[in-house]
Amino acid sequence: MNSQSFTATYLIETPLDPARVAEVMAGEQSCGTFTRVQGETDELRARARARVESIDMLEPAAAPSLPNAWLARQPGGMPAEYRRARVRIAFPVANVGANLPTLAATVGGNLYDLGEVTGLRLESLELPANYRAQFDMPRAGIAGTRELTGVASGPLVGTIIKPNVGLSPEQTAHLAAQLCAAGVDFIKDDEVCANPSHAPLAQRVAAVMAVVRAHRERTGRQVMVAFNISDETDAMRRHADLVEREEGTCVMASLNHCGYSAIQTLRRGTPLALHGHRNGYGALSRHPMLGVGFQAYQTLWRLAGVDHMHVHGLQGKFSQDDREVVDSARDCLAPLTPGIDDAVMPAFSSGQWAGTVPATWSAVRSDDLLFMSGGGILAHPDGPAAGVLSIRQAWQAVREGRSLDDYARDAPELRRAIEFFGNRA
Repeated sequence: MNSQSFTATYLIETPLDPARVAEVMAGEQSCGTFTRVQGETDELRARARARVESIDMLEPAAAPSLPNAWLARQPGGMPAEYRRARVRIAFPVANVGANLPTLAATVGGNLYDLGEVTGLRLESLELPANYRAQFDMPRAGIAGTRELTGVASGPLVGTIIKPNVGLSPEQTAHLAAQLCAAGVDFIKDDEVCANPSHAPLAQRVAAVMAVVRAHRERTGRQVMVAFNISDETDAMRRHADLVEREEGTCVMASLNHCGYSAIQTLRRGTPLALHGHRNGYGALSRHPMLGVGFQAYQTLWRLAGVDHMHVHGLQGKFSQDDREVVDSARDCLAPLTPGIDDAVMPAFSSGQWAGTVPATWSAVRSDDLLFMSGGGILAHPDGPAAGVLSIRQAWQAVREGRSLDDYARDAPELRRAIEFFGNRA
């Protein structure tokens, strides 16, 4: 890869010549507009214009994926056929510099509004190592998260505070104490619970960390709690300082709703592990011909320095295909550029229980992950401790190459989970 440029790959749909549309994309997102203007010299274009590197034609579509008033206004109205292509464009690093919001605007921005397209999706980003190194790195990442939790091997088994909202600080702390005693490695707030009036964050952090510290003193185990500190930027910095003072090790933020700049500022202002929650990503990705694929999405957020990234879960309750979940986890575990150790820990969640462990192991073949289970732990018929143990037993089974049913003959917690949750799968 040219060290002076980064590349973006797009899936486009258009009734026009894809090569022409690709040039429009390159111009719009670098030094051009719909017509050449005064000052746009050949010398300027040579150093500042984006460059179309490749166009791969795909199967056409019979109907447009998205509405398009611009095309409808053209003579003859909407065309009959829509070509699809995968387009790769290289952008000069010098146009952007180490500026994450502008990088995101360059590879996305007004491209989604172009009249020439009836579908456009940013699929992936590739960055040269010297450019990636100018951005933030994870503070904890995989190795640091393992060190902070004392989990040297195997997946980190985690759960989510449920009910999502409504618990008082004291009730939240009581539940956290139960979860610590049950043997979890990781607890996180739900994304909709940050600083509610019935459980102000300052009170909730103090109450929960008191029981976490007491558990550590009794057992020597430090459970990681990801407190949801999503807020305006200065407030998030204050919240992170509070968590650090209370000897917490992790904070969580809703990435899409806080924004790149806020997450960068938070990363630079706290040594705590930063748990990146992607809630709202479906609005950016659910249509196959619109938005942002996860490879590009997680690249941008990893440049902000997050340590964990949500990927949803296999056979879970959300709409993502299992293949997308697997690819997302692998993207998190891979370095953004060769030679730079910046992998982040994928966080599996949504409808996970012991029965989804075999699919997870088979797909990823790694236990460098957070396996988060809400109902699979809290709703286990024999209690949360049995729920945690059933998940650990399931992981041991797959690592030994055994089926869950076979392993469950001598593992009552796993057997009960299969009997109870199996009918709900």
